[in-house]
Amino acid sequence: MNAQLKPEKEARLAALRGALGTGTTRSAHRMVNALHPAEIALLIESVPPAQRELVWDMVDPELEGEVLVELSENVRSRLMEGMEDEELLAVAEGMELDDLAHLVEDLPETVAQQLLRSLDQQDRERLSTVLSFPEDTAGSLMNTDVVSLRPDVTVEVVLRYLRMRGELPEKTDRLFVVDRGDFYLGTVPLTRLLTSDMEVPVRELLEGEAPRIDPETPAHDVSQLFQDRDLISAAVVSKEGRLLGRITIDDVVDVINEEAAHSVLSMAGLHDEEDVFAGVFVSTRRRLLWLGINLITAILAGLVVSQFEGTIEKVAALATLMPIVASMGGIAGTQTVTLIIRGLALGQVQWSNARWLLFKEIAVGGLNGIIWAIVIGAITTFWFGTWKIAAIIAAAMLTNLLAAASVGVIVPLTLRRLKIDPALSAGVILTTFTDCIGFATLLGLGALFLT
Repeated sequence: MNAQLKPEKEARLAALRGALGTGTTRSAHRMVNALHPAEIALLIESVPPAQRELVWDMVDPELEGEVLVELSENVRSRLMEGMEDEELLAVAEGMELDDLAHLVEDLPETVAQQLLRSLDQQDRERLSTVLSFPEDTAGSLMNTDVVSLRPDVTVEVVLRYLRMRGELPEKTDRLFVVDRGDFYLGTVPLTRLLTSDMEVPVRELLEGEAPRIDPETPAHDVSQLFQDRDLISAAVVSKEGRLLGRITIDDVVDVINEEAAHSVLSMAGLHDEEDVFAGVFVSTRRRLLWLGINLITAILAGLVVSQFEGTIEKVAALATLMPIVASMGGIAGTQTVTLIIRGLALGQVQWSNARWLLFKEIAVGGLNGIIWAIVIGAITTFWFGTWKIAAIIAAAMLTNLLAAASVGVIVPLTLRRLKIDPALSAGVILTTFTDCIGFATLLGLGALFLT
């Protein structure tokens, strides 16, 4: 977002929250409907649940559909639960087909059926086409509202047709060329149409190598293609070669934002639709699972420590040094895991280059381990006045950083191979390994050389 626009937006939203807090609803109503639908959605999501209904009631009916699409799934579902069937139907009927496809599955069955009956045959077929594809695929993202051309018509005919049509679908930067059987041939950028001779046939302007996306392609791969090729729009083409629709950059930006939110929240074991203002009991229930898993891993680390109780009683200094070993291993491992997960998300990291990455991270972990082992060894010698404890903590530090580097590469790759989201569970597994290995090394060496 433009650096100047962001403070203005934050100021408007802050003023609105202030108006809601003081109860000046008349001015708040005007301010709400002066916002973009995405900003209204942000406002609704950034106030406590008790005020959300109040803000929603202020939204003009013609904006309600656009606002609903921008809301997170949980917030949208709660608002829709409080709406009458007639209101839901009115909202849905005014929406674009691609937005409607995201909303229709959340509608009550009776409303969804009424809505489908209200559509004409062409729109019903288009909506059914989009809904037939799994969520988070190119088919579910596409908009079936496309402008297609025949390859044998001239530029003059195309321009005359566009003027008669009166308007183009949003984000149209190119027109799609198909034969009489709707088989996709390529695209013609609008800029080439506008700058070409009027008698030139469309086939001579055709970009036959323009990207074509299979409808089953995962949304992540679609977003990667748009980033790599700097695309504004791209054709979705069936396996048989027929043009089904198009994906535009605004849909891809939504995918990128959702993936970013997913990565951040998953690292903490939270759902990517987590509502920051959700109720106490709802939030508690959602967080119980991963707190329980973390407790189990902590118990495992505790069991390792319990095997060396005698050593800790004889050499109390080891108890003081245990958190240092665990913390350094955890941080080093988290750095590696974060880089690998990011590489997996961008398609840079695969099993084919995993060995090189493993050796590289082990080398980095080893070098860091040696440097910090020397530092902590010197500090420990000064602290406890004995080189033996210093040597043990240095060895444990080096071992744990090497282990953290290895686990940080292997675990995310293994989880991806098992079709488990690495962002969700790699951190817990990493912590278990580094804690157990760090404690076992420190206390094991202490038991060998200090007792």
